[in-house]
Amino acid sequence: MQREVRWWWVRHAPVINPSGNIYGQLDRKADLSNDAAFAALAQRLPRGAAWCVTPLSRTQDTAARLIAEGTDPLGDPAVEPAFLEQSFGDWQGRPHAEVAPRGHLAWLAPATFRPPGGESFADLCARAAPRLDAIAADPPAADIVAVAHGGTIRAVLGHCLGLDPETALRFRIATLSLTRIIRLAPEEGEPVWLVDAVNS
Repeated sequence: MQREVRWWWVRHAPVINPSGNIYGQLDRKADLSNDAAFAALAQRLPRGAAWCVTPLSRTQDTAARLIAEGTDPLGDPAVEPAFLEQSFGDWQGRPHAEVAPRGHLAWLAPATFRPPGGESFADLCARAAPRLDAIAADPPAADIVAVAHGGTIRAVLGHCLGLDPETALRFRIATLSLTRIIRLAPEEGEPVWLVDAVNS
C-alpha cells in the first residue's frame, strides 16, 4: 500500500508590466481578463483540494478567480512564503536591458548568481524544496493546488527530478499553465516524486 499526494501547480495569470521591467518579488497585479483560459483551467483542477498561494497578490487573485469558477476548495488557501518567486533585489523594477550584460541564455543570471540585495535561483530551490517535502509528508488533502510563480515551479521540478539548479532553469513555465507532480510514499523505503505533466 502506498500513499499518493497529487500537486497541481498553476503559474499565476500574466503580470501587468507594460514597461517590461524585472519584477521578481515586487507585488505586481495580474491580468485576470481571459475568461476562457480561467474557465478551461478551472475545469481541469480537482474539486475539494487544499489550496496554497504566495504572499503576492498575483497568485492570490489568480487563485480567487479560479475558485470563483467552482473549484470548491477545502477551506481558504494557505499562504506559503517559501513558494515566493526569486528575489532579484536591486534589479527589481529595472528594465531587463540594464542587466542584460550579466545575463544568461535561459534566465536573467546563472543559477548561483545573487543580484545585489537579492537571492540566486539556487537559493530559491533551497527554500522551496524543504517546504514542498514537509507539506507532502503531512498533507492537508490528497490533492493540493499551488498557485505560484514560474521560478518556484522550475525549482519544484528540479527537486522532483534530482536536477541541479542550473539544469532546472531550462524549464519554461507559461502563465496560467498547469504542472502536475505526484509523491508516492510506500510503507517502507523512501518516497518517490513523479512528474505527470509540465506546462499543460
